[in-house]
Amino acid sequence: MSTSVSPRVVHFAASDGIGLVGDLAVPSDPVGAAIICHPHPQYGGNRFNNVVTALFDALPAAGIAALRFDFRSPFTGGTGEHLDALGALDALAVEVPGAGLAAIGYSFGAMVAHGLRDERVSSLVLIAAPLAMAPDVLAPTVPTLVLTPAHDQFSPPELTEPIVAGWTAARVDRRTIEMADHSLVGHTAAIADAVTSWLRT
Repeated sequence: MSTSVSPRVVHFAASDGIGLVGDLAVPSDPVGAAIICHPHPQYGGNRFNNVVTALFDALPAAGIAALRFDFRSPFTGGTGEHLDALGALDALAVEVPGAGLAAIGYSFGAMVAHGLRDERVSSLVLIAAPLAMAPDVLAPTVPTLVLTPAHDQFSPPELTEPIVAGWTAARVDRRTIEMADHSLVGHTAAIADAVTSWLRT
């Protein structure tokens, strides 16, 4: 499936009233919808990150509505960013009522997506999640795709795999991104293809 979708800028708010901005692309007759959470804002992460942009371009072309957004400023250590992601879910649910919602995150954004625990989230995609830095995170309860760079500087496969292996409460698809490090430069198209095909199945 390939279709051209024109994104638009959207403004919404988290539950504590913080205003947020994002980009929304909704294909005709979407088969699903997803929020995309970007990497750590204190290290240059924003909604225009290379991985986020590749996903934002690929998802609507595959029939999946997508909302990418910027976390609040200043950074709050994850607490406020959690509320931001929930606000994005709220906004997307209004724009695409009745669609199954996925939470996708890259790096820090993967940890935010993983921690949502919102009943509307029907699937998770965790890309280069720094799980080794938080090994006691709760196991997901929805189908989850975990993409780990082979040479990740924060949570390489040998550290990520034992954590993910304990996630038995849901179907978990674990894949290693060969020849890649945490930045995923040169691998964004392959990641976007893997994510869109997984979500559609």
